[in-house]
Amino acid sequence: MKRVFSLLIFALFLNGCDDGNLTLETIDFEDAPTQSCGSNDIIYKLKEKEALLLEIPNSTFVNEPTDPSSPIVIDIDNSTNRVVYRFYDGTVSADNICNTIPPAKPYITDQWTATSGKIEITTTTVTSAGSIPGSTVITGYKHRIVFKNITFLKTNGTQVYETFVFGDYVTPATPLPFGFDKTLEQCSNTTTKQVYNYTSGESLTLDKLEPSLISNVETPVNSPRTALIGAAKNQLVYRLYSNGVLTPSYFCNLIQPALPTVSEEWNGVNGIDNVSGIIEVTTIKSGTTAFKHTIVIKNATLKKGNSSFKLGDVFTYGELITF
Repeated sequence: MKRVFSLLIFALFLNGCDDGNLTLETIDFEDAPTQSCGSNDIIYKLKEKEALLLEIPNSTFVNEPTDPSSPIVIDIDNSTNRVVYRFYDGTVSADNICNTIPPAKPYITDQWTATSGKIEITTTTVTSAGSIPGSTVITGYKHRIVFKNITFLKTNGTQVYETFVFGDYVTPATPLPFGFDKTLEQCSNTTTKQVYNYTSGESLTLDKLEPSLISNVETPVNSPRTALIGAAKNQLVYRLYSNGVLTPSYFCNLIQPALPTVSEEWNGVNGIDNVSGIIEVTTIKSGTTAFKHTIVIKNATLKKGNSSFKLGDVFTYGELITF
């Protein structure tokens, strides 16, 4: 009897002791949107009387997709990269997070601070339909933020999450101008055979074009000359420039001029027969001695690093006049 009584007392003693490590509390901000304070490197989620804060340099979020199997990994150091979970005695708002001098109320009643763990960031493009059927426009970059093996220091102990999804944070993309007219030029240089279209700050070129594509012979009705975008010939290249104004003297050079500076370069993805990356040239007479070549590009994709967008089902590149 004494043995049973002793076991009962021991069990009651265990139930009465709580070192703060045994109770797993749930942090749930799944339905809360991710918001940003802008210049002070804080992104956050709010829910009634709770706030989940991530302080991390804005420069961490690069507008370039990551390899899906190789996210960016950063240490939580409670200095440059901090994670904090706060409780308030009233409804919390952005003013409580982002203002240099936050409102006096609501008060912070409790705070969990992450002492260790990893921040994993996987970035993908956000696209929308463009004005040309089949085209896409990159409107932003979505950064999926996940905490791995994160440890929170609480008032009554610690709490560890093996995987804790913070959520998605979207940064905007600057749209490419694509302000071209439809007037094309071609270099007389037989080496480059470059066809180009440009504005003061951007260009779209077809480099090392097959000579047979531009010929002063009319093409039969509905039978254009065709070729595929490639890496060695028929190269489709879009460039965006800075630090200078683009002029005709920039083109037709064997060595690309240093100025204006190329800030972005997008290259056409190699074409596939009867599927994608198809160049079509239709030629008709224009007056007595000239010929007009209308160049159309079908189902082409332009790529920079891991980012890409589609020009559309039928993209009219422009018209080239030759004599």
